[in-house]
Amino acid sequence: MQVTATKQNVNAESIKGAIASKIDSAGFATWISPLQFEICQNRLNLVAQNQFTADYVKKEYGNVLQSIAADFLLDLNICVKSSGVVAHSANDNVICAYDFNAQKNSVRNKNTFDKFITCDDNMFAVAACKKIALGNASFSQLFINGVSGSGKSLLVDCICNTTELNVVKMSGGQFVADFARSLRDKTIFAFKDFCRNCDIFIMDDVCALAGKRASCDEFLQLLIDLKNAGKSVVLTANVAPNALIGFDRRIQSLLASGLVVDVVAPNAFVTRGMLIRGGVDVNVATELSKNISGNGHLTDGIINKIKTYEELMGQHVDMNVASTLLGDLLAKNKTPLSMVKTMCEKMGVTFDEVCGNSRARRLVRVRQIMMAVLKDVTNLSLTEIGNVCGGRDHATVVYALAQIEKQKANDLILGAEIDEMIKLCK
Repeated sequence: MQVTATKQNVNAESIKGAIASKIDSAGFATWISPLQFEICQNRLNLVAQNQFTADYVKKEYGNVLQSIAADFLLDLNICVKSSGVVAHSANDNVICAYDFNAQKNSVRNKNTFDKFITCDDNMFAVAACKKIALGNASFSQLFINGVSGSGKSLLVDCICNTTELNVVKMSGGQFVADFARSLRDKTIFAFKDFCRNCDIFIMDDVCALAGKRASCDEFLQLLIDLKNAGKSVVLTANVAPNALIGFDRRIQSLLASGLVVDVVAPNAFVTRGMLIRGGVDVNVATELSKNISGNGHLTDGIINKIKTYEELMGQHVDMNVASTLLGDLLAKNKTPLSMVKTMCEKMGVTFDEVCGNSRARRLVRVRQIMMAVLKDVTNLSLTEIGNVCGGRDHATVVYALAQIEKQKANDLILGAEIDEMIKLCK
């Protein structure tokens, strides 16, 4: 039914009735009814509670609303309520429950790119982060992957502390918790606005979203909206996008569509530089770097331990003191992860291939050998062995061990290969 109107009979209720006749009742009740209708100087102002609602109404109902406004001889303007006090509505109650300022104004550390010690293998990743910080990157999404302690979180801190742009940074766990709380408190649109109201969005440790379907769906839509809006996105994870466990193919595909860079763990040169910069004696730093390279977190812990010892005991930590204070570290320890990486190098495969989903016969054999070796040289449970080998479940490890035992009886080469790997890891 076409509406013909004059200025005398134009009012909010007649316009609402015209809109209700053109769209479905659920859409009207959810999106249109909560809007504030204002008619001023031949213009119909539809005032939304937040930017997300305004953008959604424009996208889904903009053409219909424009047509109806024209029927009433009015221009259409969809805008956001400017007042700090927002009325309760069916869409967005208790808007102030999500504390924006606490997130954006949190005290940052002083890490910058000038203080970031790197090696040649990580120069590409550092250069990409600098481009993001400057705001002139040709890529809108950066995915940084690397093992724990390789410097991923340090790199995103450098972006935050260097850029002049508006940054929203949160961990994967924080995203899950805040998303769940916003659903409970009915502040979901405020949460959506917060995540989208930025120039750079950073999520540290995407893996925390694994297996959480609702959070993953919200995260997927967030990435799409940020990308469409031309915003920059920086994500970190322990593995490459195609090796993520607990994510469907849509998210893996979208994560892989941007620039994917990997960072390697600190080598001996980088570790020595970190120790010296932290105030550790040069001779101590040189000796320690031979045994603790490959883990930035451990390096930071050693620096803190030495600085605290010198502060509390009033004694400079030289090599003699360090031998007692850090004796457990001077004897080189092998972790399950380092064993897996060593075996990967020895058997000619990459760590990402082992952690990936490929069922190629060669990779399946390598995984099974690794599981058998870890069972022999460590005290890990079968579940823990599966986690180290790319997040395999308990049943997969049981099957792998059974297959290896069966094949060893008839394959002397396999037995010798496993014995060699065991000696390498002990």
